[in-house]
Amino acid sequence: MTTSPESPADRGGRTGTTGGAQTPVRAVACPTCGRTNRVPAAADGSPRCGNCATPLPWIAEAGDADFGKVAEQASLPVLVDLWATWCGPCRMVSPALEQVARDLAGRLKLVKVDIDKSPALARRFEVQAVPTLLILDHGRQVARQTGAAPANALRRWVDESLSASHGPADPATRRP
Repeated sequence: MTTSPESPADRGGRTGTTGGAQTPVRAVACPTCGRTNRVPAAADGSPRCGNCATPLPWIAEAGDADFGKVAEQASLPVLVDLWATWCGPCRMVSPALEQVARDLAGRLKLVKVDIDKSPALARRFEVQAVPTLLILDHGRQVARQTGAAPANALRRWVDESLSASHGPADPATRRP
């Protein structure tokens, strides 16, 4: 899967809008059929491929101005990555977090927050070290972890956090 932020030029000069505000959009290749889909940072529901309806990984960036709309109002549980560009462990854990988002497509949203660009969020969540990871469920923090970990450990932490907050991550199979 390939995700990359789109510029207005990539979208024919248009910026996605939700309620009059500009919403960044990422191009996401469907893991099943390969078709490229536009996935906004904030929307109702969860993204699905327009061609085959497969759930798509939802990875977005947010800052002080749009965190509420992108993360706290999300209909899915949100894994928040509070990171910094100068942080080596942050750069190392990013691919593992994206893998967790791909594994839990349709059941989890990954929101990345650069704390240097979003000092109000860093203060609000009392970030003392990066990376700091949070699980939000309808805007309520249900879990917190500091430091980098491999993808399998992160997945286990996410599954346990989601199970503890409201049951299994995958209600159809009753398994996380």
